[in-house]
Amino acid sequence: MKKTITIAIAALAVTAAACSSAEEPTTTTTSAPQTIEVAALDYGFSGLPERVPAGTTFTLVNDSAVELHELVAIRLPEDETRSVEELVADPEALAAYFPSVETVLIAPPLEGSIAVEGTGTLTTPGRYAIICAIPTGANPQEYLAAAAESEGGPPQVDGGPPHFVEGMWGELFVDG
Repeated sequence: MKKTITIAIAALAVTAAACSSAEEPTTTTTSAPQTIEVAALDYGFSGLPERVPAGTTFTLVNDSAVELHELVAIRLPEDETRSVEELVADPEALAAYFPSVETVLIAPPLEGSIAVEGTGTLTTPGRYAIICAIPTGANPQEYLAAAAESEGGPPQVDGGPPHFVEGMWGELFVDG
């Protein structure tokens, strides 16, 4: 039992170290653009690769029966050296890059996504923060109605901290 726990802790440490690094990963998941389905969970992404070629299209399916989720792809500047983990820990620093949003896919509970900004295709090479900024506990219908009336930027609705604070974030590299 102790050996199993030790192995599990070591695996988590390796995973945490990999997630916190701002260096580019060395693995390439595909060589040609394709469509990749990412699943949104409470509170994380499943199926999000580390690296894709430019021109890759993402779709989002929400596996949660309760929470509304989104996939927001924010292109980070070349000179940004902080990891995505560091940026999500400082929402003000992350908010500075909201003008660099390439695409936003939103998915109601147990449904597929709707592109509300961009098309889901990432064409610009570089490093991306992938986040869900929906407030924790927000009413899905209220959020969608507010989003439909919003004139740019996220809608203002009741709820807790954004999902990325709960761990719903990832880092993605788009190759040129």
